[in-house]
Amino acid sequence: MTAPRILVSNDDGIHAAGLKALVEAMEPLGEVWVVAPQHEQSATSHSLSLHDPLRIQQVAERQYAIDGTPADCVYVALNHLMKAGRPTLVVSGINHGPNLADDVVYSGTVAAAMEAAILGVPAVAFSLVTRRNFVFEHAAEFAQALVKTLLTKALPPRLLLNVNMPAYGKIAGYQVTKAGRHSYGADVIEKEDPRGRKYYWIGGTGYEHIKAPGTDVTVVHDEHLASVTPLMIDLTHHEQLELVRSWAIDGVEQKR
Repeated sequence: MTAPRILVSNDDGIHAAGLKALVEAMEPLGEVWVVAPQHEQSATSHSLSLHDPLRIQQVAERQYAIDGTPADCVYVALNHLMKAGRPTLVVSGINHGPNLADDVVYSGTVAAAMEAAILGVPAVAFSLVTRRNFVFEHAAEFAQALVKTLLTKALPPRLLLNVNMPAYGKIAGYQVTKAGRHSYGADVIEKEDPRGRKYYWIGGTGYEHIKAPGTDVTVVHDEHLASVTPLMIDLTHHEQLELVRSWAIDGVEQKR
């Protein structure tokens, strides 16, 4: 029986400790390939480098660094480097920080997994929910257990899971969750450089999450469990289709 192929990517870069931990966790499960950004690409979201050439550097056997985004890495891996034998599963991470709630819109870690799902390969994004003192041992153990289970299933080709794991200590359990809501604030900090020119830092300095049962933020922060959230690639808001259809645009016929 042929061993499954597992592609590992991330947004923290080819040398990130979280990537190394995830690669080591995947190695007992199959033939592992690594295609990751040459430099950190956090919060690049789902961007593709359509107007700039990409360069590929082989750093080890079946390990490549690309000077592009996480989505670039997965696109090049599936359509070029692994074209002769696509992976069974793509895993992204382990991210150095959370990807909860609205984070998924900005996350390069989630974007790498989403690119795989768009291209027809099931994928999982893994993140460690802390901002400092990154210890990946227990998160990697959970990632290994989940992927080992997934490899025994007949997975939908566009499966996309977003997994967030609490930091510090062995993970006590998990819940299948929906995406919650949180806020980092809305600060724009104005400063001045030595030449008197203004510059700005965006991104909040505070954090608050809305406590709601069954959401990823509540499960991780309040219950200290891992959250496993299935995400959709189809962004259509189906519940609002009829509402929008009810709006008549003056002078323009709506086709049905």
